[in-house]
This record gives sequence, structure tokens and C-alpha cells, in this order.
Amino acid sequence: MAGPPDDDASTAPDAESLPQVLAARREKLARLRDEGVEPFPHAYPGVVPIAQVRAAHADLEAGAETDAGYRIAGRIAARRGQGKAAFIDLIDRSGRIQLHARVDVLGAEALERLVGLDLGDLIGVDGTVFCSRRGELSLRVDDWTLLAKSLRPPPEKHHGLQDVETRFRHRELDLIASEDSRALFIARAAIIAGIRRYLDEQGFVEVETPVLQPLYGGANARPFTTHHNALDRTLYLRIATELYLKRCIVGGLERVYELGKDFRNEGISHKHNPEFTMVELYEAYADYKDIAARTEQLVASAAERMGYDGPLDFTPPWRRETLANAIRERTGGIDILQARDRDALAATMEQRGLHAPPRDTWAQLVDELVTKHVEPTLIEPTFLFDYPVELSPFAKGHRDDPRLAERWEAYCQGMEIANAFTELNDPDEQRRRFEQQRAHAEAGDEEAQPYDEAFIQALEQGMPPTGGVGIGIDRLVMVLTGRRSIREVVLFPAMRD
Repeated sequence: MAGPPDDDASTAPDAESLPQVLAARREKLARLRDEGVEPFPHAYPGVVPIAQVRAAHADLEAGAETDAGYRIAGRIAARRGQGKAAFIDLIDRSGRIQLHARVDVLGAEALERLVGLDLGDLIGVDGTVFCSRRGELSLRVDDWTLLAKSLRPPPEKHHGLQDVETRFRHRELDLIASEDSRALFIARAAIIAGIRRYLDEQGFVEVETPVLQPLYGGANARPFTTHHNALDRTLYLRIATELYLKRCIVGGLERVYELGKDFRNEGISHKHNPEFTMVELYEAYADYKDIAARTEQLVASAAERMGYDGPLDFTPPWRRETLANAIRERTGGIDILQARDRDALAATMEQRGLHAPPRDTWAQLVDELVTKHVEPTLIEPTFLFDYPVELSPFAKGHRDDPRLAERWEAYCQGMEIANAFTELNDPDEQRRRFEQQRAHAEAGDEEAQPYDEAFIQALEQGMPPTGGVGIGIDRLVMVLTGRRSIREVVLFPAMRD
């Protein structure tokens, strides 16, 4: 199998040449099998990460030899040289290393077969570390094994995968082409690990609640609906874990959290994906101020775990404002606590040249003011405290102002990353709030909270004073990794046809 790989070039094949490239790779696959080579073996034990090899010999001087042997495996990213020697770049999750293959070590047949492999083929290598005269840490190939024949060419090797749609639709190609993309999702895993570690160390119990629910709840959002054939009933993908987690608090678990997927049947944007990851935690005997302090510590811990070195300062305490003051200062004096009905607030907005959607309720107009005029200004980590009770169906009423609820939202880089309450634990007040939400639904609010009698009955058992928060993992990863689109930080985001 002499000759260079069929696509060992600086650019990937175009649409016209791709069929020829695929056919050539298939021919090589057939030839390997004819020669008795298994192109897809079962296992290759004993592999160490390339980064481990590099770390162990980081101080090796140019031209130095060693007798240190390693077994590594990865994907062929580049190949140079012919005849009696060849250099091959091999990459794995942890990094890249240069291989030096010589005919006097491998023999003519093994070297020829190695040189004849394609970019993207996966191989395993046993070799000895040395440093080239140019100072490149390398592995001299003592033996090698084909681990998987790649039947499609990899993305263009010098500039990576440029087409955004392809990157998101075929994330495997993005991961193959981009070390930065691999590092991003490793960082995401570190952030999640940091969150779990912090909560576990603080005595929280991780629990799992239903994803398929007979009644969705815990947020103002439209659900995805499905049908269970055996039960012959409609079920919903959860929009939040809140109500089930608070039932765990009723049951005496006292500190609980869940880290998992939620689903909301809403639009797609740079900060919205219909399937997203949340961590929700609830703590008995705490209020929203306690939860603010805990959230600061949790995020700071996650940032430390992933090695954050960006421009933002997550060191507690974060900046704090009240929602009403934040709106007043950024809208030329609109006071939502004075304009308490829908028409009065709409008129005040229009007087200042601000759009007031005619079908929006008072609560939706307040949300419009926050979204359009406050949120984009909050770059450093900031808490907005004390939301109107109309926007907070599960928050306990404010102890000092009956117009408000003890709720805050945390913002960073111009978007919300967390939402927290002193949780409502009065079942009669919760019933009244549900009735209010039902009236909103009858008035046309598709995102109103449905009435949940089972949750009220749980509250009637008695729930202790409790604070809780939901933190959007995808948005937090965006902030900590400097990404501007949620599709960047979700491995396989929702895409239009």
C-alpha cells in the first residue's frame, strides 16, 4: 500500500472530488482486509494520554534520547516524509505529539502500510521518547496498530471547521478539527464537577425527579407534550425541577439539588435552547439572602475548578441592586411600584418613547423593561433583588413590602444566569397564586403556571422556611468560557431544518 494518503493536502476535498476520495478509502479498507489486517479491532489496552508523555519529558533537551517507552493512541492529523522515514502528527483528547517512523525499526512492510494510511485514521503506537534536533518532543515508533479506518476525510486541517452550521450539526467534526472546541467541553465538564463537589461538600443530597411529568410546573413556560401509550395519558417534559425538589424538602431531606435537563417549548436564540441544563438547589431554614451568598460561593468554586482567568471577578460579594431601582435608573424614571396597573405602566412607558406591547399584562411589561433596558447593562456579576409578587408565583411575600416577593435574579455578561426565592411555604397563599395564574392562562398567557393540587397537598404537610435557586449551566458555561452563543457550549444544540 505505497504512496501518500489520498487527501493529504491542505484542504479537504470539495463536493466534486469527495466521491473519489470516499471510493479510494473504501479500496484501502478492502486491501487491508485482503492483507489480513483487522481495520476495526476490539480493544487496545494500556494507552496513556499524550499530555502525560509530554508532561513527563517537558524538560528534554533538543537532540536528547531516552529509553522511556509509552503506548499512546489517537487520530492521524498530519504526515510528512517518504521512503525510509516518516513523521506523523498524532492527536488525542489531551494533545498532539510527533511520531517518527523508520524503516530500520519497523521494517519495510510495516512502514509502507503506516505511510499509506489516511488522515483521520486512528492508530495505536508503542514507542520511545526522544527530542528532535529542532526541539520537538517525539515518539520513535517501535510498533503500531490500526485501530479504526476512517472512511471519510477529516475537516480541513490548517484552518479548522469554518462553517458554523456544520460545526453544530456535526459536532464530531468540530471536535476532530478544533483543539479549542475539545478544551471548551472539557472545561464544561470541570464546571459541572465543581458545582457538584461544592454542593456535596456542603451537605446537599443529589436527587433525581421525573423528566416525564403528569403536570408541568415550576416556571412560566410552554411545555413539550407527549403521550404515554400504556397509560393512555398526556405527559409533559419538565420545564423545571422545582416542585418535586420542594416535596423532598417537605419529606425532610433538608438540602437537596438536581443537575439535569429541562425542556421549554420556546424560541431559539443566542441564549435560548429548548433543551438546557439546570442545577436547582433547595435549603431548609434559609432565605433568599442566604441563597445569594451560597450562589456566589458555588459559582466562584466552579470558576476555580475550570481555571477561569477571564475579565470578570466572581469573588464574593457580588454587586446588588433592587429591581425597581434598576428599572428607574435605566428608563428615565419609570417607577413600577407606583404604576401598579397595566394601563398606567403602559402609558408611562409610551410617554418615554418605550414600546408597550398592547397584549402584555402588567407583569409582562415589567419583564419587557428588565429584558430590554436593564439586563444588557449588567456585565459584572450582579443580583437584582425584590421582584413584584405578580412575577413570582412561588416566592414568599416580602417581609417589608406586600407589593414585592423575596426573589432575586443574578445577571452576568448581559444575561440572566440564576433565579432564586425565599420559597413560598404557605399552602393557602400558594393556592391563591395558582388561581391567579389560572386567570392569566384564561386571558391568553400561554406561559402561565398550571394549577397543581398535588403540590399544594404536599405543602399542607408543612414545609420549613426554605431558600432555593436555579442556575442555568449552559449560560454559566458561556460566561466562564467567553462564548456569545448557547449553541457554542451545547454539544448538540437544536437546529432548524
